[in-house]
Amino acid sequence: MGAGSVTGSAFSSLVAAVLVVVSTVLAPTASADVNVVLPPQKQTMKMGDGTVVTISRTGERATINPSMGGTPLHRNAWVSAKYRVDISKPTRYLLVRPGYLVGCQVNLGGGRVGGRDGSLRLSDGTIDDYDLYGGARNTLSLGPGEVARFFVYDEEMPDLFGADSHQRGLISAGEKSVRASYVNSQIGLRGCAGYAQARSWLLVIVETEFAQESFNFYGRPFSLG
Repeated sequence: MGAGSVTGSAFSSLVAAVLVVVSTVLAPTASADVNVVLPPQKQTMKMGDGTVVTISRTGERATINPSMGGTPLHRNAWVSAKYRVDISKPTRYLLVRPGYLVGCQVNLGGGRVGGRDGSLRLSDGTIDDYDLYGGARNTLSLGPGEVARFFVYDEEMPDLFGADSHQRGLISAGEKSVRASYVNSQIGLRGCAGYAQARSWLLVIVETEFAQESFNFYGRPFSLG
């Protein structure tokens, strides 16, 4: 056999080795992180007494990465955003609660960016509230047509009787401007065999001397895979 020739068995082994190397190198790209940068948004609304409420969202992003489960039924995302709420008059009470909607095989693209009625009209699912907080405990179990709504803030503080309680937002009185932000808050999803979406959401409740109203500020939906 010449130095430049290869037998049939040796050639088969060489091809198999090449295929193994190629599959080993290319496999990680299928599970690489996906970075999503979402556009800034701003909404201005007026209360019944003429008070102007301006809500803005900036720096919103999400990193979707493989879950420890390693199957299509497990999804994981790390989300960040900054909010600013400006009121034209001093407030008696101001509540700011950032959170997210997560849906399994549901289109979360309906509804307006901001609104008073507190509803996001969905044609293919219903919304349930989850008793979850920010951090590593935000793991949802959803089936087809299910949507979860939860808040990312969790501040432990005593209630009126001294017992531990959870405050899911920022509360202030007399302020005309409030800022809220979170970095790498986790969204975990399991049990969803189809496509999944998430959408940021901010609940704002404003009370002035003559009026009280709530506002809902929705971000742009993004895919969880």
